[in-house]
Amino acid sequence: MFDVDTLAQRWDLPLPGKGGERVRSGAAAVETAAHALARASLDCCVKCTICETACPVMEVTELFPGPKFVGPQAERYRNGESVDHSIDYCSSCGTCTRVCPQGVKIAELNNQARAVMRAQNRAVPVRDRLITQTTLMGRVMTPIAPLANAALANKPIRVVMEKTVGVHRDAPMPHAQPQSLAGWLRRRTKRTHTLVPAGSRGPIVFFHGCAGGYFEVETSKRAIEVLEHIGYEVIVPKQGCCGLAAQSNGLYGQASAAVVRLCEQLTAAGKDLTIVSSSGSCAGMLKHEAHEIMGVDAQVLADVAPRTVELSEFLRDLDDAGELPHRFRRIDATVAYHAPCQLKGQNMGMPAIELMELVPGFHVVESGRACCGIAGTYGLKREKYEVAQAVGGPLFDVVREVNPNLAVCDTETCRWQIEQSSGVKTVHPIWVLHAAYGLSRLAGIEPRPNH
Repeated sequence: MFDVDTLAQRWDLPLPGKGGERVRSGAAAVETAAHALARASLDCCVKCTICETACPVMEVTELFPGPKFVGPQAERYRNGESVDHSIDYCSSCGTCTRVCPQGVKIAELNNQARAVMRAQNRAVPVRDRLITQTTLMGRVMTPIAPLANAALANKPIRVVMEKTVGVHRDAPMPHAQPQSLAGWLRRRTKRTHTLVPAGSRGPIVFFHGCAGGYFEVETSKRAIEVLEHIGYEVIVPKQGCCGLAAQSNGLYGQASAAVVRLCEQLTAAGKDLTIVSSSGSCAGMLKHEAHEIMGVDAQVLADVAPRTVELSEFLRDLDDAGELPHRFRRIDATVAYHAPCQLKGQNMGMPAIELMELVPGFHVVESGRACCGIAGTYGLKREKYEVAQAVGGPLFDVVREVNPNLAVCDTETCRWQIEQSSGVKTVHPIWVLHAAYGLSRLAGIEPRPNH
């Protein structure tokens, strides 16, 4: 039966009725245990300003007064009401929460307050609803990949897109692929020659994320092939979006419904199986953000979260247990590596560096920068593009200086931002291991073999 209240909360729409009223008032976003917990932490703020000195956005623009001001300081006056629009310039990188010595949930408070602000001011642009439909974009663009890529590379079209939709004309765009990951899985022939007997380590579930399914297909393929090469049976269930883009745009209803649906799909592949993801930010959504920021209390999320591991984390843990084969070939190269913000938020160190430096001759320079600026969809927006470029500027310089041919980063939109702004090809760490196991040549470093 058609239910207006469910529709209102599922899509964050201010429709008539109780559900629409909860959306309009912002109550749907903050009447959760997650918000109560974050709000309880604000009294621990001692105004030391460490969060402000570490904030990459405050460093480059006066439009954002800083995480302390819009976070714990403003929260004391909100009481469910939006009080300061400058919070929209917070990129949600999470640096403030990570560096706070008092454990104040600054980034969580800011994210929740932005969701309330957008609901109360009915300030969700059409653009923000469009760019959160990542799976739909993939489905539409894949069958017309050459045409879609040509359109997104056409300057007059991008100018029109900027003026009408609000996506900056120079912002990095996803590159459509002629074949989705699902299409490749249907047609491929599995490798029979593997380093560890095929499937002997049992099944695992692979979570590729929207980008890994449609735009970063090569990264997903290489992740599957490496996991199979070291003896796993890789199960890839049908899967949708984790809702991260919607969450970062304040669309909590859409994001919550998406992450619960995704958890059901991943669980259907097999209960108690480890879930490995090559999308670091999407893994973070399942592991902690959906519950800690949006207050999603679904049992299926509670089941999936502890079984989810980021790909490099999974392989690093195998290595720590002495179970990762070290039969790597030598690759002589030094590259810059950037750990994305949402990977740092998972408190697992930098496993990608530990893995890549197992490869003989391969050396990694950690970027030392907090953020590339893109922050999911933040850097795509017309009004925030220049801020995002200023945030990422020092990182782009490091990447170019270390190696003008290749850089490494774990998440998709960060790679697109780094590659477009630095001019340096940027790949997932699994590309290095895939090449080191002899399954490919490393793009940007090794020439393709002559046939």
